[in-house]
Amino acid sequence: MKRYAMVIDLRRCVGCQTCTAACKSANATPPGVQWRRVLDLESGEFPDVRRSFVPVACMHCANPPCEEVCPTTATKKRADGLVTIDYDICIGCANCIMACPYDARSIVHEPRYAYGSQPIASEAARADDQRIGVATKCTFCKDRIDLAERTGQVPGRDHEVTPACVNSCISGAMHFGDVLDPESNVARLLADNESFRMHEELGTAPSVHYLLDQR
Repeated sequence: MKRYAMVIDLRRCVGCQTCTAACKSANATPPGVQWRRVLDLESGEFPDVRRSFVPVACMHCANPPCEEVCPTTATKKRADGLVTIDYDICIGCANCIMACPYDARSIVHEPRYAYGSQPIASEAARADDQRIGVATKCTFCKDRIDLAERTGQVPGRDHEVTPACVNSCISGAMHFGDVLDPESNVARLLADNESFRMHEELGTAPSVHYLLDQR
């Protein structure tokens, strides 16, 4: 049994948005749709002011409210913790978008391109008509995770099967792996550091953990 999770060290995130760009490149999301964002937060009062950067996306909750409200069972939580959307049976009702407390889902009703009505070469090469008129979100790069199952590689260790955002992080703030494996990078980081999960009080049990300080 595996349970994939992401660990983000807020002490290291510099707000460079490289993960945002990597996600858009890997998933060819249209203009106005970004599965991964970095919040830029300001706290304190002058002159003691601080900026903090918090990467956010689908939290792949253990108790996903989006799954509960889906009338067609298009949204499912896999045994390995990934929350997925079956585009073949999604009807685009947007119930899940309203239910998600993390503002992580989007829906696009017609093709949109960066420059006018025609796709540029990179957009045309990665276009996915299945994602029109249905809910979409971060998948933890599901295709890479599935490749790991076929090849025996380890997500979070082997580049080819690790989410694009994690691979791209220039500051080493983002980590991914099997949280149930005590020897994994994410399990060790959580054991050694204080952490929190966003909106834990809602009972969603997110699979994205944020590090604060060493224990």
